[in-house]
Amino acid sequence: MRSRFNSFAVALLATLLTPVLVACSGAPTYNPSTFPYQVDEEKLAAASIKTVVIPHVNLGVASRNYLEKEAPRIDAKVASYLKDNGYKVLPQRQFEQHWNTAVRVFGNPVDPTSGKVNHKTFAQIMHSVRDEMSKGEAPDAYIFTDLVEMQTSFSGGLKHLARWDGVTRKPSLQGPGNAVSADFDWNMQAAVASMQITIYNSDLEPLFSSRGGMDATEAIDTRSSSGRYVRRRNILENDKNVMEGIMLAFHPFIPYEDWPGNPD
Repeated sequence: MRSRFNSFAVALLATLLTPVLVACSGAPTYNPSTFPYQVDEEKLAAASIKTVVIPHVNLGVASRNYLEKEAPRIDAKVASYLKDNGYKVLPQRQFEQHWNTAVRVFGNPVDPTSGKVNHKTFAQIMHSVRDEMSKGEAPDAYIFTDLVEMQTSFSGGLKHLARWDGVTRKPSLQGPGNAVSADFDWNMQAAVASMQITIYNSDLEPLFSSRGGMDATEAIDTRSSSGRYVRRRNILENDKNVMEGIMLAFHPFIPYEDWPGNPD
């Protein structure tokens, strides 16, 4: 029993830190910011995935509160995308019920103060959930959908574009007026969000991992004379940008004809 717990914890840690799957990875040939996906083609083919479930929890550290609030809406878009591509998506509440039961037994794997994950506890809970779900209509795969945030700048030339994880975005403004201070520091870092997809088979072995950029979570504050970024009032509100991130993150598990993204 201990060995399988440890094997999953090791796989989990590898995915979180430096995802390395045994088969091959994708190197972008068009947009250099595209995330290099990791896929175990042999295990992916053997899994014959038809039915999946989207866990309500992150595989990595917890998302920021303002991103976590958007997670159910984004997961619904992921579910629709999977269904449109022929996959059956089990109700998330089934996973959540078994997860909550296992948490009462093993404890919460996420430290509420630091957001860090106890990998051993996480592995114990996931195996418990898998065992319980196997008693009913068991999923062929578990698809984790983490909303992750990072820093970048809009300093790319005269257009002031930001590029990350396969997408290109223009800065948005927040506040009165539509002008940016002439003294604005375009090298200043702004927060941006991406969708990170990680797929495990029914044996909780990693099959696929990738990431797709979505949108900036900060905007230029037009009220500031010196220029600064502030958190956007409406996070990830642009459905087109959100879907681009989802499609980039799933490629080539679900082929995306515009991969690896448009750099313009």
